[in-house]
Amino acid sequence: MNMPKFNMNWIYMMAIIALGVLYFTNGNENSSVQTTTSYSNFKTWVMKGYAQKIVVNKNTNTLLMYVKPEHVRDVFHQGVKATGKEPTVSVEFGSVDQVELFVNQAREQKKFSGELSYNNQRESEFFNSIIMNVLFFAGLIFVWMFIMRRMGGGGMGGGGIFNVGKSKAQMYEKGGSLGITFKDVAGQAGAKQEMQEIVDFLKNPQKYTDLGGKIPKGALLVGPPGTGKTLLAKAVAGEAGVPFFSMSGSDFVEMFVGVGASRVRDLFQQAKSKAPCIIFIDEIDAVGRARSKNPAMGGNDERENTLNALLTEMDGFGTNSGIITLAATNRADMLDSALMRAGRFDRQIHVDLPDLNERKEVFQVHLKPLKLDENLDIDFLARQTPGFSGADIANVCNEAALIAARHNRPNVGKQDFLDAVDRIIGGLEKKTKVMTEAEKRSIAIHEAGHATISWFTEFANPLVKVSIVPRGQALGAAWYLPEERVLQTKEAMLDEMCSLLGGRAAEELFVGQISTGAMNDLERTTKQAYGMIAYAGMSDKLPNVCYYNNNEYSFQRPYSETTAKVMDDEVLKMINEQYERAKKILTEHKEGHARLAQLLVDREVIFADDVEEIFGKRPWTSRAEELLEAQQRAEAERMAEERAKELEAEANAKALENAGHSESSENTENKE
Repeated sequence: MNMPKFNMNWIYMMAIIALGVLYFTNGNENSSVQTTTSYSNFKTWVMKGYAQKIVVNKNTNTLLMYVKPEHVRDVFHQGVKATGKEPTVSVEFGSVDQVELFVNQAREQKKFSGELSYNNQRESEFFNSIIMNVLFFAGLIFVWMFIMRRMGGGGMGGGGIFNVGKSKAQMYEKGGSLGITFKDVAGQAGAKQEMQEIVDFLKNPQKYTDLGGKIPKGALLVGPPGTGKTLLAKAVAGEAGVPFFSMSGSDFVEMFVGVGASRVRDLFQQAKSKAPCIIFIDEIDAVGRARSKNPAMGGNDERENTLNALLTEMDGFGTNSGIITLAATNRADMLDSALMRAGRFDRQIHVDLPDLNERKEVFQVHLKPLKLDENLDIDFLARQTPGFSGADIANVCNEAALIAARHNRPNVGKQDFLDAVDRIIGGLEKKTKVMTEAEKRSIAIHEAGHATISWFTEFANPLVKVSIVPRGQALGAAWYLPEERVLQTKEAMLDEMCSLLGGRAAEELFVGQISTGAMNDLERTTKQAYGMIAYAGMSDKLPNVCYYNNNEYSFQRPYSETTAKVMDDEVLKMINEQYERAKKILTEHKEGHARLAQLLVDREVIFADDVEEIFGKRPWTSRAEELLEAQQRAEAERMAEERAKELEAEANAKALENAGHSESSENTENKE
């Protein structure tokens, strides 16, 4: 039977209900009815023979008249079942002598034959006061226990408020119990190499200490979200096979003052008892932000006290031999400089977004559980996802499987992955969105403008496809294959800006009026122009100057109003030049642009092959294509070398086998 689980709250509730019943019944098990009347009514009822017995309380000058069962209805106008077994009437009197005199007269007249007794204690008041005190303290105890139980289960550890200062770190006695090693981390070869050295320190510290080296005290993993920082830390624990303490930076901060610092001290105290071990603090920026230099801005708050305790424990007066602290954050610029120095975090390991080859490795990891089409090209998937993190690629694989299942396909194919990438980048298709023919044609002209400019500018990203099907907040979109450049030149950024302005320029030239469809393009263009002028020093009037707004200038701009005016003028000049350039290119190729726009109206989605058919082959070979060709050549050379080694190994094996046969035949001849 599915019986409900036992809970101590039931006991508390039953006790409160019992106390309440005792209070409302005054401790009387019979719970009979009691009413109050005047002294004259009391005398009348006694002379009528209604009284069974009388109890006088001299301290309170009150008496209780117990009514005979046969006369209950005459007094209470109710039956015995409603009034209880011993219903009573409470009466206040003047003096005991008058009551005794009246009772004696009633006895002489044979109107009362019951018992007259006396009760000199304040039973009712005494019992009521006990009940009230018990209820009050019972309520306090219940509330206290309830709060303690809630606090015990809601983030204060098993001991409730008494363990509020204890660390909440999750400990793995052996990091290998996580079941994660470096084999589970795809890509990130540089980061894995740095972390492998930490593993070697933990496995064989004697090798380094013999040469006078010291085990690094900490490593900070820095990188964008979803690149695998936490996974790398788990892999280090799994490879080293040492105790692993895992905790989030937000777990140090509580509503109580001093709790964060206490938890830091307790965490390192536990780690010392388990050394050598690893402490991993995820999202350390929650407690490691730069401390305020202005006392009026909260210079002594709880977060700063926690950070001070962390600084002291990592490299203070005491020693923490054998403890390596790993931390992860994607906001390293906000961390305190004292936390970043050598001796606390000796190494900063950058976990960047994966490149082309690393994305291929990540795809191979996340494609294992999927039922794939035999013709699926993983290289193609890696090229279609530039700028994607490991988490994004995992999301692409999962979304592709969902799309294939939605269409009842037996396996996941190339088109499913393309749809998944489009779904993640642009949003869900809104094919039911109603648009007029004029709006549809205007959107087609806009998107064809982007495609035309990108086709005829050298450094613009290669086009993949153009669509006028609404997705998310966009009415149309053009997909490009960004080149993964390490450095961005001014010419490449200007070409990209010109391509972004191609949609607005096409509207002005071929529609005759502009619309709000270019808002996102203008926003990106303006930000890029300000970045080129204010940060990269790519301006004619402000060359070689960077006005980066770092933390030191959080309340004041690092330039004057005159410089700000020059920046605004330079930004406007740069954008206008590229806008005129876009209009010039569109004017030169207006016939091809018109054919491209009409093709978009007819098909709604066109690809790079369609653009090439209209404009011819692109005048410039993209760097991505060059890298792809170089990669293919390197892959062919590698496969040829492996094949040559295999042939050589086979030849050696045959030679050994022939030598063995000849030796055995000679032995046989000698025996004969």
